[in-house]
Amino acid sequence: MRIALGVEYDGAAFNGWQTQSNGRGVQDALESALAKIAGVTVATICAGRTDTGVHALDQVVHFDTVAVRPLTAWVRGVNRFLPTSIAVRWARQMNDDFHARYGARRRRYDYWILNAPVRSPLAHSRAGWVFRPLDESAMRAAAMHLIGRHDFTSFRSSECQAATPVRDIAALTVHRTGPLVRISVTANAFLHHMVRNMVGALVYVGVGRKPHAWMQDVLHARDRAAGAATFSAAGLYLGRVEYDPAFGLPAPDGHPVWIDAYTNQDLRVDAGS
Repeated sequence: MRIALGVEYDGAAFNGWQTQSNGRGVQDALESALAKIAGVTVATICAGRTDTGVHALDQVVHFDTVAVRPLTAWVRGVNRFLPTSIAVRWARQMNDDFHARYGARRRRYDYWILNAPVRSPLAHSRAGWVFRPLDESAMRAAAMHLIGRHDFTSFRSSECQAATPVRDIAALTVHRTGPLVRISVTANAFLHHMVRNMVGALVYVGVGRKPHAWMQDVLHARDRAAGAATFSAAGLYLGRVEYDPAFGLPAPDGHPVWIDAYTNQDLRVDAGS
């Protein structure tokens, strides 16, 4: 049978999602825990292979198994064998036509920035930090240049192996709540370091180093050297993976719980963006 899981993790202690020779991939820890419940080796496929230091609220994973277990075993049973930085949030039995990666319609990444004069230990490895004041209105104006179907060569890393640099951004929002700035990007798929490179460029605009129209120049240059430095991985989260509603997969809660330490306002991603 095919089982789908919703997995949340703090990526700070891992070398990204994908299995590593040193065993420090999120995939390594998850497959090891699944094997203890299944009684045999389990191979997983995920919706998006996050990089070193990147977190996930809604990583969707599927695997095939002949082991018959209650769905609670794939949640609480597996969590018993996972490190505290990873948790399975839900499990569903799926038809064989479900595929965590190829079945995803859209993915949303959220980047959280702590915009404050002094760094915060509570946000360490969980948010990017900018001590200069950010003008979120200018950042929103710059973001508008990136929405739609474009060649994002200027925002892909030199290590990117994607066959084409063309991607379709459905939404790109910038929203501030107190000292926290959230940049949310929804697209059909992403290039390597694409979101972090976009965040770096938006920060350049936000601190006044560049006007918002510069973003269009960077996009049209189709040259990585035309953009800003790649921003830290610390504040990047795989926030949502969307599938055909017929699959009935749960949605994540909306924001990382550590953020509640900074505000008691409604920070749901779909609210006030």
